[in-house]
Amino acid sequence: MKIGITCHASSGGSGVLATELGIALAARGHTVHFVTTEPPFRLMSFHDNVYSHVVSTVTYPLFQNPPGVLALAAKIADVAEEQRIDVWHAHYAIPNASCAIYARDMLPPDRRFPVVTTLHGTDITLVGVDPSLFRVTKHAMEQSDAVTAVSKWLAEETRREFDLQRPVKTIYNFLDIEKFNADDRKRCSMCDEHEKLVMHISNFRPVKRVTDIIRAFKKISDQVPSRLVMVGDGPERISAVGVAKQLGITDRISWIGVHEDIHNIIPCADLIFQPSEHESFGLVPLEAMACEVPVLCTASGGICEVVEDGVHGYLCEVGDTDTMAARAIEILTQPELARRMGEAGRQHATNRFAKDKIVVEYERLYEELSA
Repeated sequence: MKIGITCHASSGGSGVLATELGIALAARGHTVHFVTTEPPFRLMSFHDNVYSHVVSTVTYPLFQNPPGVLALAAKIADVAEEQRIDVWHAHYAIPNASCAIYARDMLPPDRRFPVVTTLHGTDITLVGVDPSLFRVTKHAMEQSDAVTAVSKWLAEETRREFDLQRPVKTIYNFLDIEKFNADDRKRCSMCDEHEKLVMHISNFRPVKRVTDIIRAFKKISDQVPSRLVMVGDGPERISAVGVAKQLGITDRISWIGVHEDIHNIIPCADLIFQPSEHESFGLVPLEAMACEVPVLCTASGGICEVVEDGVHGYLCEVGDTDTMAARAIEILTQPELARRMGEAGRQHATNRFAKDKIVVEYERLYEELSA
């Protein structure tokens, strides 16, 4: 099949899933065309049967902001017509699904393609429910030929918030188990030999509650020699740095910025700490589980469909930094517990979320729509 994909090009979960899906589909013999506003974060190296088309926008004094959304829709239409695309997969409702639908409607009836919209979380829980975008988000879902969500929790939230009458199919995120190889576990130069390494990975948006990480880590490091490694960047970094200064622990924290090779970084950790307000799925905890690293998360949203409390790590209430710290100390001071959780996590990731188990679900959906 010839498959078109539009996604956000950032290091967030929706862009990661979309690019990994495209690469996996190409490896299974399909031809994949990405149309994005900039080169996707995980698509910098060459892959057979994967093509990337970057949108160029018009700059003109009349426009306060360049009409990038319209340019994206036009580019999707151009690529779909030139390449005779069979199905278009839009990741994130706004603007990607809306642009794909607009592009479809620009084409002659015999060249129109079915549109699959995959919801990733904040496109529904934050962006989509804003009054200024609610109607266009609902329209994008209603006009799509199929709508999927990355967790049952997100599918239910979507039906509830938008009163959708159509079904929302749950297709979980996935990962390449071999890429996140538990055999790569090692110590690294990010901490001293006697220290435990606690790690957080995100885009540092408010929903990630990065200041909770700092407050909990103060309590952890008072009891256990340890270092916190913060991977990523975003608007909440300034607040987190400020809290670290107030607590006097700036010397125990390393800020290493955005990294593409997460599979090389996670194995260094003794604990992955993700205390989000809610997660629609929880890709980072899943990647940690594949590396046999225990996880500490909040019991909110789709993360409860990925991590089992007390088995792969611990789930705590949102904002309960006292319990978070206590649970982290348990894992960091009990090697047998950490080993058992890590092994269970790897097994669960392999059995439930391996790439080949999930990608085939998308293939079946594409085939149904293009038949």
